[in-house]
Amino acid sequence: MLLAEVAAASTDVAAASARLAKIGRIATLLTHVAGDGDARAAAVIVSWLSGELPQRQIGVGWAALRSLPAPAATATLTVVDVDARFSEIGGVSGKGSQARRAELVRDLFSTATDTEQTFLRRLLSGELRQGALAGVMADAVAKAAGIPAPEVRRAAMLAGDLPAVAAAALTGGSAALNEFRLQVGRPVGPMLAQTATGVADALERLGGKAVLEAKLDGARVQIHRKGAEVSVYTRSLDDVTSRLPEVVEATRALPASELIADAEAIALRPDGRPHRFQVTAARFGSKNPRDLEPLSVFFFDLLHVDGRDLLDLPTHERHAALDAIVPDAQRVDRLVTTEAGAAQEFLDRTLAAGHEGVMAKSPTAPYEAGRRGAGWLKVKPVHTLDLVVLAVEWGSGRRTGKLSNIHLGARDPATGGFVMLGKTFKGMTDAMLDWQTTRFTELADGPTDGYVVKVRPEQVVEIAFDGVQKSTRYPGGMALRFARVLRYRDDKAPAEADTVDTVRAFYERGG
Repeated sequence: MLLAEVAAASTDVAAASARLAKIGRIATLLTHVAGDGDARAAAVIVSWLSGELPQRQIGVGWAALRSLPAPAATATLTVVDVDARFSEIGGVSGKGSQARRAELVRDLFSTATDTEQTFLRRLLSGELRQGALAGVMADAVAKAAGIPAPEVRRAAMLAGDLPAVAAAALTGGSAALNEFRLQVGRPVGPMLAQTATGVADALERLGGKAVLEAKLDGARVQIHRKGAEVSVYTRSLDDVTSRLPEVVEATRALPASELIADAEAIALRPDGRPHRFQVTAARFGSKNPRDLEPLSVFFFDLLHVDGRDLLDLPTHERHAALDAIVPDAQRVDRLVTTEAGAAQEFLDRTLAAGHEGVMAKSPTAPYEAGRRGAGWLKVKPVHTLDLVVLAVEWGSGRRTGKLSNIHLGARDPATGGFVMLGKTFKGMTDAMLDWQTTRFTELADGPTDGYVVKVRPEQVVEIAFDGVQKSTRYPGGMALRFARVLRYRDDKAPAEADTVDTVRAFYERGG
């Protein structure tokens, strides 16, 4: 299949606002792939239209894509060819690798048409936001393959790999999906949570009774054990076994020969409070893990034990199985309650210990791997800052033609200027996008730097965020975690915005 067909489909999907329209357009493309019988192309296309590369990262970002060669006049690139080129680019290493990688990128883009270049640039920069999320993609695969959607979702859940499931469904039909079963050593998509406004809201939505668990400020891991062999995977299903030896050792000490478990790995201070999240995260990128802070592991769910699948059992039965093999000291703190007061006390105690918040879970909910099920709710305090917009970026996909990603700055009393703390495009409604496109066009200050428009620092925006982390990317040495827009504050002048000292104090408190 030609890349041009995928690029055209991506444009159509981004332009479609209705979910069924997106599903139909993707299904049309995948039906064509199924007719070709090309399993590899099917997997690659599903990955791309989900906004991901099969290779995950190939070392190419916006900086390498700012200056591109003139586009080709005729579409000749195929999906399989481009995928192979991505693998070649990602495999470049050693002396002179940056120049060689840049050369390969130029060669690829010189053979791409204008439409193809736009698609590739957005794909490689992580800007391919077209609304083709996992649920939409799974339904499109089902429609193209003529298979009931629940069968595709179940297979994707067990495989933890929708592109592989898509390839099987499109080339082998329903029978091929029977090969995807829960298997020790093969990670599955983790169950995710919806958001509740507070513990009282969570109790009401869960029917009046909830299992509350401490939401640790660590890194979620999925642990597989078969005999002495232990594998550890991240939330995104990357294998990090060699980087987490403490997790491996703790798992081997459990009285079970086979298991699949959900857990949290976290670096703790001597007083039991968590280190900053970055201390934990550093272990996942280190080749010498023993040189860094040690990690503790806390288990909170069990999917399989000694030949017995637990996915479809209710929460309380999975917890009973977990409690039978994991010592109390290695389990996440838990409370089962029907009382809002007791729930609030548990939340307050967890926050006082330095953690993020709590998870509220239905006692009867199964483990819905790979889905954001209604049986799990997260409750976290919301922190806000009033910041000033310093620049804004032109959007892509369904935000093409709109000013979208805003650069955020805190006031610096020492200089009278502003210190950048990060960017965000989250939380923006369609009406807000329309408003800010007009507003920031009026505030534009000087020529546009590619896709970035610098603006006069006059607009205050209220930003919600989960915490402040250390950053070498921004001049203040800090960046906001999970920043999202709440509202624009036309009632506030830039001089009333929060200061960088306020943000730094929050950082020092460990927020």
